[in-house]
Amino acid sequence: MKHWLVGALAGTVLCAAGGMALAQEESTNRVNAETDWSVFVEDDPTQCWVVSTPRETVNTRDGRVVSVRRGEILMFVSFWPGQERMGEVSFTGGYPFADGSTVSMEIGDSTFELFTEGEMAWAASPQDDQRIITAMKRGADAVLTARSSRGTQTQDTFSLIGFTAAVEDAEARCGN
Repeated sequence: MKHWLVGALAGTVLCAAGGMALAQEESTNRVNAETDWSVFVEDDPTQCWVVSTPRETVNTRDGRVVSVRRGEILMFVSFWPGQERMGEVSFTGGYPFADGSTVSMEIGDSTFELFTEGEMAWAASPQDDQRIITAMKRGADAVLTARSSRGTQTQDTFSLIGFTAAVEDAEARCGN
């Protein structure tokens, strides 16, 4: 799996944070917060990332809003200087995605496709990551629409307030 470290990163944030409020209070590797986005740094190997939780979540099944239990719902942009992976966009929906499905990400008038494996989704290429980051810097929010392995349609809306400052901070801390 090309993005095995993204899963490890998500696990680190999920275990250490247990949510943004808890991350802000308990995590020792959070170095900054910019409105709706937090900046984290790990050493050995060096890695930096920004992360946010959705401000709104809607779950539907057969066209009806339903209540479902989901794990942590997080969007990341990660920097892995030791692997020359800079600005990797990823998302975890808090459930296993439907096999072969994709996640649609809408930012303003732009739509992007994230590919899924297990509970993680990410862009297909570094060029797609950069296009998404550019749109995120210009946008007000990002709406991610996905389908769980149980057939639930989810729509998570992330605020992009503070994203530019947070991602530039993370990139500066982990720039090669």
